[in-house]
Amino acid sequence: MKAIEIRNKYLNYFKNHGHAVIPSAPLIPENDPSVLFTTAGMQPLVPYLLGEKHPEGTRLTDYQKCVRTNDIEEVGDNRHLTYFEMLGNWSLGDYFKEESIQMSYEFLTKELEIPAEKLSVTCFAGDEDCERDSISAEVWKKVGIPEERIYFYGKDDNWWIAGEEGPCGPDTEMFYDTGKPACSEDCQPSCDCGKYVEIWNNVFMEYFKDKNGYSKLEKKNVDTGLGLERMTMLLQGKETPYDTEIFLPIMQKLQQLQKIDDIESRRIIAEHLRSSMMIIADGGRPSNLDRGYVLRRLIRRMIRHFNKLQINAEELSTLIEINVENLKEMYPDLETKKETIKEVILEEKDKFIKTLTNGEREFEKEIKKIQQEGGNKKIAGEIVFRLYDTYGFPPEVTQELAKENGYEVDLKEFDELFKKHQEKSRMGSEQKFKGGLAETTEETIAYHTATHLLNSALKQVIGKDAHQRGSNITADRMRFDFNCDHKLTDEEKKAVEDLVNQWIQDGLEVTKQEMKKEEAISSGAECMFIEKYPDIVTVYSIGNISKELCGGPHVKNTKELGTFKIKKEESSSSGIRRIKAVLIRD
Repeated sequence: MKAIEIRNKYLNYFKNHGHAVIPSAPLIPENDPSVLFTTAGMQPLVPYLLGEKHPEGTRLTDYQKCVRTNDIEEVGDNRHLTYFEMLGNWSLGDYFKEESIQMSYEFLTKELEIPAEKLSVTCFAGDEDCERDSISAEVWKKVGIPEERIYFYGKDDNWWIAGEEGPCGPDTEMFYDTGKPACSEDCQPSCDCGKYVEIWNNVFMEYFKDKNGYSKLEKKNVDTGLGLERMTMLLQGKETPYDTEIFLPIMQKLQQLQKIDDIESRRIIAEHLRSSMMIIADGGRPSNLDRGYVLRRLIRRMIRHFNKLQINAEELSTLIEINVENLKEMYPDLETKKETIKEVILEEKDKFIKTLTNGEREFEKEIKKIQQEGGNKKIAGEIVFRLYDTYGFPPEVTQELAKENGYEVDLKEFDELFKKHQEKSRMGSEQKFKGGLAETTEETIAYHTATHLLNSALKQVIGKDAHQRGSNITADRMRFDFNCDHKLTDEEKKAVEDLVNQWIQDGLEVTKQEMKKEEAISSGAECMFIEKYPDIVTVYSIGNISKELCGGPHVKNTKELGTFKIKKEESSSSGIRRIKAVLIRD
């Protein structure tokens, strides 16, 4: 069964069970305070999980494009992906454990025709804070999972919460038995030997955690997630996602082009190319900051592995064409935005080839220093890491050049430095994702509202064609990206600041309406990625100053915002400017 067939079966199944099919949100969040990219299906639904009424009702389903950056360096093995697709269904105070589990079991065994004996499940074991999830276990028995294939684990395995506080609850996870031999008599779903593969996770949000502990929620939600690439791999009996039709045409072409055989490099190129194309199609551009830096890393890492396979980087254009043709049924945007994708990737490729040249020049300088100092024939790991970190110069290239010059590299020291660097990057990514439900605070809600005022002010000061291109919000500041072809003058910045503060002082009421998408657009409401919104949308208006499609939440009146102050205005990427600002609140 092909990936698109699995996706369509999923959406149709839940549609037939009363769920509204909503579009995938863009990879680049429109007004999300917590992350660089959309990282999970629940992320765009945070306001509704917190209590906002969703215009499409209480039962929802979708496929969500996702990017997670924690494990970029792990891509190349048999399972890690940067870009992936998550299938999900949600109950917003509607059904709960019994109906959720019944539908999951029926979809797996009837729609996907997975033999029931291939399935095992896990439930929350309970602890001093929260009771054992015997309800889920009993439902699993009722639908057909025998007791010996129902396992109980603690909070590390079967509990979900975003951050330290907020809505949370037990989850039940479904595992597919690959048929591989058990690693021991005690082999079970918690084992990572490869016999069991997690395929679906149903989270039951029935608790709220705060500094005083856990309490039961009045309104209970269900949040589920099923990874499409993994399910496709398992149903096709393949060892890795790279063996499925999603990646196969690219993998085969790379095998034809390569002069050196390296499966890991082929996987890195195939995965990073798809990820880069998806990010660019949703508006991403390479830069040295945040999501732009992630995109730059993906493209440059891909180019390094072209060199490793000794493939001419000019072949990138051909590979993009192959990917577009192969994936256009799943992602039509790739075809409509093909030329932009090519332009961005090929331009970045040309820049990085120059970087490689600069890196070689710096390497030669280091060799001369060592010779002048009369040192031994070993290049310090610190030098290798600096070439990598500062110039983007691949450590394997440094190692090859060292060997050609009769030197060896202190790889142990490099590995230690690289691990520290990786840990910092991972912590940074985790901090970005840590937000979610827990980050929706009084401060972030105020900043969210202020982005709408800033968007309107920019249109008045620099022109109506100025549009938001991204934002990032914390409890301490806001960051707002917008298209503009010049650095703002001091006069323009002051004019923007004065307008926002005038609107705050005016005490404008913030109102919310639900309407058809076409009606919202014809009424003058603005949004990014209009095609990604459902047929019924939520529109927030601030007086007669701002009108935008948005999920919220927002303050009730602009007087709640305080004083708006621009701290910095700078370039984000080509044609995109960035404002960093704060709200000074008493």
